[in-house]
Amino acid sequence: MWKRIALILLLVFSFSLSNTHVASAAGLKSFVDSADGYQFLYPNGWLQVKVANGPDVVFHDLIEVSENVSVVISPVPDGKTLPELGTPTEVGYRLGKAALAPPDSGRSAELVNAVQKESDGKIYYFLEYEVQLPNQQKRHNISSVAVSRGKLFTFNASVPEQRWKRLQRMIDEIVSSFTVY
Repeated sequence: MWKRIALILLLVFSFSLSNTHVASAAGLKSFVDSADGYQFLYPNGWLQVKVANGPDVVFHDLIEVSENVSVVISPVPDGKTLPELGTPTEVGYRLGKAALAPPDSGRSAELVNAVQKESDGKIYYFLEYEVQLPNQQKRHNISSVAVSRGKLFTFNASVPEQRWKRLQRMIDEIVSSFTVY
């Protein structure tokens, strides 16, 4: 009997390792904003919160409320494309200075990775930051930036640095799920 239980556990474990995308996607829900033209996945158990004069949408963890995702929509000057706004590094640097660590905020944001990817004919910049808050706490932010219909869409996921290693795979999947149309 113990051999049978061990065999079943071994099969379940090996299936979950070989199908990590399926296993991790099982705990994610879909959010679609058809009016603004974007969608993304977010963790099951996270709640949508209303923020006045801020992002278009915000979700945060029910228990660890500082873990969150948000979408900010901004106008694009003169209908420019994302590459016309700059390289991933240039856009990432400007976003870090303007949104994550504006002057006199007491925060600092270091851009540690910036790459360009294309999906369904749309260009996305994926930006990774290490952020330090005024109270010396550190956070990890991952952003996906895209331009669609004359608007700049910035999807941001933020978690405390001490939880980053544990949540990295899920956060990367969530940020990669962000699409504009």
